[in-house]
Amino acid sequence: MVEAPARKKLIEVALPLEDINEAARREKSIRHGHPSTLHLWWARRPLAAARAVIFAQMVDDPSSWPELFDTEEKQHQERERLFGIIRELVKWENTTNEEVLEDARAEIWRSWQRTANEWRKHIEAKKSEISEEEYQRLWELFDPSKLPAFHDPFAGGGALPLEAQRLGLEAYASDLNPVAVLINKAMIEIPPKFAGRPPVNPKAREDAGLFGKDWSGAKGLAEDVRYYGQWMRDEAEKRIGYLYPKVKITPEMVAKRPDLKPYENQELTVIAWLWARTVKSPNPAFAHVEVPLVSSFVLSSKKGKEAWVEPVIEGDSYRFEVRVGEPPEEAKKGTKLGRGAHFKCLLSGSPIEPDYIKSEGRAGRMGARLLAIVVEGNRERVYISPLNEHEAVAKDAKPGWKPDVPIPPDPRALWTPPYGLTTFGDLFTPRQLVALTTFSDLVQEARAKAIEDARKAGLADDSKGLNDGGTGATAYGDAISIFLAFALDKCANLCTSLTSWMSDRGAFRETFARQAIPMVWDYAEANPFSNSGGNFISAITKGSKVIAFLPATVPGIALQKDASIQNLSFNKTISTDPPYFDNIGYADLSDFFYVWLRRSLKGIYPGLFATVATPKAEELVATPYRHGGKDAAEKFFLEGMKKALHNLAEQAHPAFPITIYYAFKQSKTQGGDTSSTGWETFLEAVMQAGLSIDGTWPLNTEGAGRIVARDTNALASSIVLVCRRRPANAAAATRQEFLRALRSELPAALRALQAGNIAPVDLAQASIGPGMAVYTRYREVLAADGSRVSVRDALALINQVLDEVLAEQEGEYDAATRWAVAWFEQSGFGEGEFGTAETLSKAKNIDLDQLVQAGLLKAERGKVRLLRPDELPEEVSAEPTAWEMLHRLIYRLSTAGEKGAGELLAQLGGRAEASRELAYRLYQIAERKGWAQDALGYNALVQSWPEVVKAAQTQKAQAAAPKQEGLYKDGATQNDE
Repeated sequence: MVEAPARKKLIEVALPLEDINEAARREKSIRHGHPSTLHLWWARRPLAAARAVIFAQMVDDPSSWPELFDTEEKQHQERERLFGIIRELVKWENTTNEEVLEDARAEIWRSWQRTANEWRKHIEAKKSEISEEEYQRLWELFDPSKLPAFHDPFAGGGALPLEAQRLGLEAYASDLNPVAVLINKAMIEIPPKFAGRPPVNPKAREDAGLFGKDWSGAKGLAEDVRYYGQWMRDEAEKRIGYLYPKVKITPEMVAKRPDLKPYENQELTVIAWLWARTVKSPNPAFAHVEVPLVSSFVLSSKKGKEAWVEPVIEGDSYRFEVRVGEPPEEAKKGTKLGRGAHFKCLLSGSPIEPDYIKSEGRAGRMGARLLAIVVEGNRERVYISPLNEHEAVAKDAKPGWKPDVPIPPDPRALWTPPYGLTTFGDLFTPRQLVALTTFSDLVQEARAKAIEDARKAGLADDSKGLNDGGTGATAYGDAISIFLAFALDKCANLCTSLTSWMSDRGAFRETFARQAIPMVWDYAEANPFSNSGGNFISAITKGSKVIAFLPATVPGIALQKDASIQNLSFNKTISTDPPYFDNIGYADLSDFFYVWLRRSLKGIYPGLFATVATPKAEELVATPYRHGGKDAAEKFFLEGMKKALHNLAEQAHPAFPITIYYAFKQSKTQGGDTSSTGWETFLEAVMQAGLSIDGTWPLNTEGAGRIVARDTNALASSIVLVCRRRPANAAAATRQEFLRALRSELPAALRALQAGNIAPVDLAQASIGPGMAVYTRYREVLAADGSRVSVRDALALINQVLDEVLAEQEGEYDAATRWAVAWFEQSGFGEGEFGTAETLSKAKNIDLDQLVQAGLLKAERGKVRLLRPDELPEEVSAEPTAWEMLHRLIYRLSTAGEKGAGELLAQLGGRAEASRELAYRLYQIAERKGWAQDALGYNALVQSWPEVVKAAQTQKAQAAAPKQEGLYKDGATQNDE
């Protein structure tokens, strides 16, 4: 193989990490126009991170061209210029800013032409040493006038190929899962086919004002999806609107509920019918009564808008009445007795055990009872007691079709089968099935209308559909139907008997609020014809905004391929986000959507929807139930991932590194060592695939909110591995050589991570990167007895060096803090013996009385304990220790937010930076000891640090600003007077 001198890309040297992570964090709160709102997919990468990674993967680092940037200062200046492009590129508001995007595209072209021309010189020089065929292949491969294409072989939700396309690269996406393939087709393949065309619907054609409108990109397609979606909604209401009656507020209802007076004699549209599942009472005296399984009777907990359900018991029967005002304590508990399926009989109080509920469910004897009705008021939710006629209408619905695909038996994420809900059709009420099948039928009717309208609008028709490469009227109708089917899927996510009602927000909690199909006891049935959550038009509107947002520029192709055997990667730039060992069973979960997409779109993509359910056997996830146990599942994952990565290593374009996202939390193992089967198995696959790790970056791609609030063990970041093929002549190393290299290189890497404000929860995770970069540069690492040092052993050594580095950092703290850290590691905030504390104080050269006087310690009756953050003295010490500053900041953050913590930081001054570094060490101790609440505090402070610093700077600026002298005494203004 002819190879030019290695030229490092920017991502192999440096990134403006904090700017990328800030943009990724901000993006999580954005919904309108974001591709994630087009169709649900799990664990999507933020667009900002994807865009930055691909750009930095394509662009040269200045240090790789010393002939152009011959000093470190020049290289630094050029790198900062590139950072400036990235800082603008990652901002959400610049996602469609063509000026910013063109700057990035031009930079990619500049680097490519430089690289291609250099390679061509080497190819020409080596012409006599290679075959004519090889010479022609390489000459074409390094054509400076044609950018290499991009490929993601685990495309999933499509963020990476979409952003590659936005950066001007021809994008290829492949995935084994047909739902993922369709999402990618909708984002990168279909929009460019119809870019720049005006809408074809009759309303648009008749509206003269629309002729001069900007129809660039996929805006015309978006307008048509909006139009035909509205037609579907109106047509569906004509056919099944009777199943969704309104509620008339009668004088009798007002007499019982004076708060309904403003709505007297009005007909209000229903937002949701709230139901409780029922089973026959296990108490023999009430065995003939179906009693409710209710997790809470509270309907609204909003201040001033409280509402709740009161069960009114009348002999051996009961009814529900909605009350307004503060609910009693027992209402909050519903009929629950504990976690999971533990309930009590409403009539007798007898316990209802989980096994009994499961047996009733499997026997088909689980029913439902209407709890309450939520209607649209005047900019408010109004809660109404159940109406018999509404309950009767719902139960009279007769669906003509039901998806009978079995729900896979995976107890980790699919929790309904034990309760008798064993097929995907069982997850829907009869009325929901009628609605969804009606909308599904209308998808094809809307397609036919769109094709007819497109022909009338003058769009040529070759009678070829999208599947056959068509670009005319028939293909355009196909395209519209795909987006309409996506809207149906969005409705399905909010229209199951697993959709619950959030009393604190007055809104639906969707079926897939998490990466699982849960069991829900009291559920909310949405009205698809309302103006609130769960309605069809809302899904259409959100989807249309995404379509208009898509780049629709260079071509894109999405195909169904197995990553381990595909050849699409050949000579392409590769960035990918593979499955994380056993984290998410994409195939099992996506069957929920597949059954509806197949019903609506099988005629358009017969190959994609050829099977009854999504492919399972080949999916690269270590699912024990599928492979006969944990060990077999692990072996399957390792072999499959090794094959897939080897495939990438063999096919990747030689001028560019491969970037791979991976997020798998390390977990405890015996003996105190920290390791993870997920990481071990994945990194073993990297190693065996012949790849070495040239760089690692912790990018904020996970849901940070849940980390700070609830889960100390959850990740904030994915680690992006930057890989190249390991040289064939790579040397072996001894264990001691590897350990020496780790101790030499890891401290600087960890300092850089801390300086970039990586969350403590991610530090151990992120240290894997630079550690494995050392490990994978060798052909193999050998122990003293000649055996191979495994990835598991390497990870243990990396964690050992991480401990050493964090422990060494303690030497930079004051004596009181060093003592407190050592005591915390022994006892946390619990009590310990005075004698033990005194012995430790002598070792740390500090008197215990000093610690008591400093307000760190409480000592009495022969016992000693550290003061918790909320117990510290009110006044800050004259010379506060790092320990005191850290815990004061944690307490202020928890009680007064980032602004309050910023005010304290401004008071403490620059010394407080030491407290942020101390948080890493204390998080590590707390997490390993299982002190979750303490760990959360340390993690939260570091994650909030940038905002706390900004608040401190604002405070200082305000304090330093000169006070304006006025005409009034004591600085008062005229308004004050």
